[in-house]
Amino acid sequence: MGKRILIKGGCIVNEGKCFDGSLVIEDEKIVEILTAGQHPETPADETADVSGCYVLPGIIDSHVHFREPGLTEKADIESESRAAAAGGVTSFMDMPNTVPQTTTLEALADKYRRAAGSSHVNYSFFFGATNDNAVLFPQLDIHRTPGIKLFMGSSTGNMLVDRDEALERIFSAAGPLPIMAHCEDTGIINRNMALAKEGHGDDPDVSLHPLIRSEEACIRSTEKAVALARKHHARLHVAHISTAEELELFRGGEDSSITAEACVGHLYFSSQDYARLGARIKVNPAIKSPVDQFMLREALSNGCITTIATDHAPHLLSQKEGGCVRAASGMPMVQFSLVAMLELVDLKVLTIERMVQLMAHNPALLFEVRRRGFIRQGYQADLVIVRPQAPWTVTKDVIESKCQWSPLEGHTFNWHVEQTICNGHTVYNHGVVDRDYIGQPLLFR
Repeated sequence: MGKRILIKGGCIVNEGKCFDGSLVIEDEKIVEILTAGQHPETPADETADVSGCYVLPGIIDSHVHFREPGLTEKADIESESRAAAAGGVTSFMDMPNTVPQTTTLEALADKYRRAAGSSHVNYSFFFGATNDNAVLFPQLDIHRTPGIKLFMGSSTGNMLVDRDEALERIFSAAGPLPIMAHCEDTGIINRNMALAKEGHGDDPDVSLHPLIRSEEACIRSTEKAVALARKHHARLHVAHISTAEELELFRGGEDSSITAEACVGHLYFSSQDYARLGARIKVNPAIKSPVDQFMLREALSNGCITTIATDHAPHLLSQKEGGCVRAASGMPMVQFSLVAMLELVDLKVLTIERMVQLMAHNPALLFEVRRRGFIRQGYQADLVIVRPQAPWTVTKDVIESKCQWSPLEGHTFNWHVEQTICNGHTVYNHGVVDRDYIGQPLLFR
């Protein structure tokens, strides 16, 4: 018998409900869920009083770039999993555009070996599609691989799949694995860039980024991905939807095999923020107009969006200098995604119950994560404890990411992550990450 830990006095948010209660953890798992007034079957060895706090399932971030191997001057699995733990994220799914790219079975196995020695939270890794590696898909372990990442548009890492016959093979060969697609039409982007350079020089100002990586570029590519998924009966999850028009392809949620992700950056910022933050919020696809932002926020509650993720993508600040050509695309968000979305809860954009569904329940359901993502008896005890009305300001000294900056520096949040519990172990506690703790590989299906 392991140590029994009682977490009492908090408001538990789970499966559409918010109620005062307590949890008992033993041997990494949730063994009892108690409502107010109920008592554990047997006494606990340790009690944590979290009165005034909310107890949520640990956040599952299904879209991160932790940069290891090959790009570790920006970030690595250790540093970014530390940032995840500090932000209430207990599980992550990492993308394949590293060096080498995760497009071979050997490269995929190497990432798992690395994480087994350095990740402070639970981990998994997407397999990257190329123009010619669909033949490897049947060899992937569907119980250890969350899905296949497909770049249907040029992005960081030059993993563009641009041949129609290759796309047909990928969508037909994916089998039970979801395809997570980055959808932007490279031809449209290249034409827009050429026009921008004609009028604005070789490195157009970053405020033109949403005109270069335009709404049309996103819409045409997403339409193509949806058509391919329907033709081949594949499971498609479109990453980082950024336009109002794309949302129409997912309205009503009638096809559960074709789903959409919204990213924190597109929900939190709009094109109006380029004047203030410049290239710090340059991402692909681009952060677009306030109207797009408003419609994305609406889509969190109307069924068009299935998951919220970060697309956490650190760069050194020196690599973020310049405009649409020179500045790198991507920003670090994993440490602040939960508090940013709780701010939207305070703004009545969505309920806290819906936020938990989009950031914990739905990622677990969509990728068929085993026994995580919910507060349920017998499930792994992945939890985050957050306190409302506890103002604090993002400063450089609280940033765990290796890149050591955030577009949110100077912003004051009213919610505070107090503790993050991963597999029953307190990996983050009031500002301190347990650097000795190592998470577990996620299992699927």
